[in-house]
Amino acid sequence: MKQMIVHCEPDTIQMALIEDGRLVEYAAERGREQSVVGSFYKGRVVNVLPGMQAAFVDIGLKKNAFLYVDDVLHPHLEKQPKNKPSIAELLSVGQELVVQVMKEPRGGKGARVTTHFSLPGRCMVFMPKSDYVAVSKKIQREAERMRLKMIGERLRSGEEGIIMRTVSEDEPVESVAGDLEMLRMEWERIIERAHTSESPDLLHRDLGILQRFLRDAFDPLNDELIIDRERDAKEAECYLSDLVPGVKPQVRVYEGKNHIFQAYGVEEQLKSGFSRQISLPGGGTIVVDQTEALTVIDVNTAKYIGGDNFEDTVTRTNLLAAREIARIIRLRDIGGIIIVDFIDMEEEEHRHEVIAAMEAGIRKDRTKSFVVGWTKLGLLEMTRKKARESSAAPYSRTCTSCGGTGIM
Repeated sequence: MKQMIVHCEPDTIQMALIEDGRLVEYAAERGREQSVVGSFYKGRVVNVLPGMQAAFVDIGLKKNAFLYVDDVLHPHLEKQPKNKPSIAELLSVGQELVVQVMKEPRGGKGARVTTHFSLPGRCMVFMPKSDYVAVSKKIQREAERMRLKMIGERLRSGEEGIIMRTVSEDEPVESVAGDLEMLRMEWERIIERAHTSESPDLLHRDLGILQRFLRDAFDPLNDELIIDRERDAKEAECYLSDLVPGVKPQVRVYEGKNHIFQAYGVEEQLKSGFSRQISLPGGGTIVVDQTEALTVIDVNTAKYIGGDNFEDTVTRTNLLAAREIARIIRLRDIGGIIIVDFIDMEEEEHRHEVIAAMEAGIRKDRTKSFVVGWTKLGLLEMTRKKARESSAAPYSRTCTSCGGTGIM
């Protein structure tokens, strides 16, 4: 069972997801800073750069959006031309087109957009023009994978594409079909608005943070939602009732005197989880340093002395660290390249155990992650998809004296 703890202020919503008493996800959204990832825009091409195989599209934000050639070609790889055409053959200055934001604007860069459209529902991700059916890798039973693929093939029409999400496992055909019908109507509304609007224009905004969490991470049958504002609790209950008809979700309004994050131990876990140095059970530590290009995580035995065998001590520390690192990456929403400097182990078997522990930890993460393996220098390399800005901002600020370098 999971608990979703929600703190509401006039202009801010903070979300905390707790699994087995441990904080695993945190996100915050301020009224003026709502994410644009997943939103659809009608844009106008303002520049085509054949040398970069990209175009810049005005979608009405401060910076023009970046559209790469791969995001203009057909989303089904088998339907793409063998020789990639020039972006100038596909787009021209002044051309209007519908795009979807796949990455937030960052720093001086504009948003990254695509024409490979996708609309996530509870049971599936609907892709209007992808022309294939896929099933989440987290569904491992082959018979269930085949059942869901057959359902998807039977339900889709034309060039529609479907990805069955993990929650679709063992769901009846009626639930999956209802989800698809709702997403089809949403897509039709987007297209209708695109036909009548002038560029640049916002055609469809993805759900706010609360509804998005409920759709993607909340199980109405087993999980509990606790909110400290009655109005939002009622809205959440209505949304869940529409999402899963016939189910009475566990939604509760918090009425305690203490801050809701203090009452449920969220505040303390946030502070420790966003610290540079994090203690492990038994005395080991991990140190997290984030740079522009990648995140580096260092594992130390610190006060952990273990038993008489040094290799055994090191392996135990690394296994504890692997589980904690998987949680911290998910909690901080760290994306991009991640390098972990585990303590050196002599036995190949022990290195396999550490990788297995990392893979087991990231399996619980809804964001796509991949453990690449050990580098020649003995570092563990992994990647994690990054779409939105990290939620670390409220709990860490760049030093005004050193600018984040640690050197004055």
